[in-house]
Parts: sequence; structure tokens; C-alpha cells
Amino acid sequence: MAELSADRTSGSGTKETDRSERPAPRKPGNRYVENVRKHWMLYVMILPGILFYIIFKYIPLAGSVIAFQNFQIFNGIFGSPWVGLDNFKFIFTYDDFYNVLRNTALIALYQLVFGFPAPIILALLFNEVRLMLAKRTLQSLFYLPHFLSWVVVGGVVFELLSNQGFVNAIREWFGYGPILYMQESRFFRTIVVISAIWKEVGWGTIIYLAAISSIDPSQYEAAVVDGANKWKQVIYITLPALFPTILILFLLNIGNFLELGFDQMFNLLTPMTYSVGDIIETYVYRAGVLQGQYSVTTAIGVFQSVIGFTLLWIFNRLARKSEQGLW
Repeated sequence: MAELSADRTSGSGTKETDRSERPAPRKPGNRYVENVRKHWMLYVMILPGILFYIIFKYIPLAGSVIAFQNFQIFNGIFGSPWVGLDNFKFIFTYDDFYNVLRNTALIALYQLVFGFPAPIILALLFNEVRLMLAKRTLQSLFYLPHFLSWVVVGGVVFELLSNQGFVNAIREWFGYGPILYMQESRFFRTIVVISAIWKEVGWGTIIYLAAISSIDPSQYEAAVVDGANKWKQVIYITLPALFPTILILFLLNIGNFLELGFDQMFNLLTPMTYSVGDIIETYVYRAGVLQGQYSVTTAIGVFQSVIGFTLLWIFNRLARKSEQGLW
């Protein structure tokens, strides 16, 4: 009994000693500080991106108050009188705004229908090229237009479609007369969509090619053993694996549905195509920058943001049914 009690005593003493030797639990605040110290290089790498969004995205949100004021540049935000929703009433009763909104929505819809699938199709085609030199050469050729400004691309488009350009030269070979494509309103939206696809399709394939490279090759080997051809491999293996990436990029695009970009339209517009090519960005440029209607153009920007957020919220709710989505 004495030995048993001694063992218990020694055992309890050992446990007490072990507990006393354990390090004291760290305070919650120290964990974050240690994490920053340990991974400080990563935090330094993301710091420029964070500063970019803070300076150019979040701080300018305070300027949205101009949409509810009769903004006067010499009085500033704090000295300009409040007008409530008068600016929004003005844009919705202004006849030209509906034409601008229709042009923006139609071009955005065309780019979504024809432009969004283009990088996916091109990535699938690149994935089937087995000669590495040819693959890299083609990728470089398709990536190159992304690094050109719309000033350069617009000049190339005007040159190709001019009266003596390459397209009209081909028409003359077949006995047809020249067409002034950039002055014909019926061709303008098609030119806008095709030029946007040509400029950005190669750059858009990067993410899809990265997603394809992460697919387990054994799945394709098993499909070949089962007798699946290339088409079935794409349908039943590649596309399902790409679906989460496609969905995320689609949601990011739908949030900017009414934001087509000022550069492209400004460099391609001509006086003869304003009826079909005047979009929100070009209208804001004329009314805001040239005419000084800052309150009205800010109200248009708020309207764009509300529409974009609404579309993003709706499609994200639909995406959540497949257990995907941004949030």
C-alpha cells in the first residue's frame, strides 16, 4: 500500500512537473504579430495592391455624395447645395440617356455572349497542341495584342477597314466595291466586339490554361482506356474541371456589365456611328469633363454601380445552388 501511494505521489508529481514545464498560452494578439513577422515578405508583396484599392477604389467612394448635390467646383463637396434625387430624375427623363443605355447594354450583351466563351475555346485548342514550340509561338502571338493600347489598336482597325484597306482589297479581288465600314452604323457593334475579342482573347486564356494544367492526367488515361475520343474527354473531363473557374470569372464579368471601357469606344467612334456607339462612358466624358455636369455624371456612375451589384448578387445566388460563388 505504501509503495502504491508512493507511485501515485510520484505520478502526480510528474504530471504537475509536466504541466509546469508547458509553455504559457500565447495571447491572441501576439499570434497576428508573429504571423506578420514570419511572412513579412508576402505582406510587402500584397501591399501595393491593397494601397491601389484603398486610394483609387475606396476613398473615391466618398465622392459619390456629389450625385445628391448641385456640385459647384469652387464650393467643393461641403459647400455645394443638396438636391436629393433631382439628378437621378434628370437622367431618367433625358431622352438621349435611354439611347446611351441601350447601346451600352446591347454591346455588353454581345461581348458577354461572344467574347466570354472565346478564351475558353482558345484555351481548349491550345491544350491540344502537342508541339511545344508551336504552342508557345501561338500563345505569344495571341498574347501580344493585350499589351497594345487602344490608340494603336484603333489605328490598326481603321487602316484595315479603310477605303484602301486590306478588307476592301479582298472585296475588290472578288469584284465587289469598297465599303466604308467605320462610317457605317450597321457594322460598328460587330467591329467593336471582334476588335475586343482579338485584343483580349489571348490574355484571357492564361487562367484557363492554368486550370487545365491542374487536371489529373490519369483521368484522361482512364478515358482513353474506356474508348473516349478527344471530344468526349473535353465534354466529360476538361469542361467539368473548368466549371468553377468559368463561374468565378463570369461573376466577375457580370459585375462590370455596363462598364465597357472608355478607351475602345473613344478611339473607334466616328460622328456617323454615334447613334449606335455612344455608350455611358463616352456620354460621361462629354457631359462631365467637357461640359462640367459633375453631379449628373456622378449619378450615372452610381446607377452603373447599382445595376452591376444587382446583377452580381442575382447570379451569385444562382451560383450558390451549385455550391459555387464569390460569397
